[in-house]
Amino acid sequence: MEQRKDNEGFQYTYSAKEQAELKRIREKYAPASETEDKMERLRRLDRSVTQKAQIVSLVFGVIGCLIMGIGMSLAMTELSDILGSYQAYAMIIGVVIGVPGAVLVGLAYPVYQWIVKRERKKIAPEIIRLSDELMK
Repeated sequence: MEQRKDNEGFQYTYSAKEQAELKRIREKYAPASETEDKMERLRRLDRSVTQKAQIVSLVFGVIGCLIMGIGMSLAMTELSDILGSYQAYAMIIGVVIGVPGAVLVGLAYPVYQWIVKRERKKIAPEIIRLSDELMK
C-alpha cells in the first residue's frame, strides 16, 4: 500500500458570525500589545476606586437596615413578647435599637464619597502617568 504525502486536505469557510466568534476567542489568548495593557490597567485602576467604596457602603447600608428592622419589629409587632417582663418597654427599646440602624443607613453614602475621594487621591499619580503615556 502506498501512502500519499501531498498536502491535500479539507477546507471549510466559516460564516461571518462564526468568524467574529473565532476572533473573540483568539483575542483572549493572543498576547496583548503594550498600549492595550496600559489602557486595561487604567480602566482597572479607575474601577477599583468605586468598587471598594461600593462594597463598604453596601455593608454599612445592609447592616443598618437589619438593625433598624429589628428595632421596628420590637416597636410595632408581637416580637416584643420575647422581652418578657420588659414587654411594656418594647416601643422604647425598639426605638433605641432602630435609631443606630438608621444612622448607619444614613452614613452609607457619605462613607462612599469619603472612600472614593481618598482612593482617587491615592492612585491619582498612577492614573495621570498612564493617561499621559497613552495620549502621546
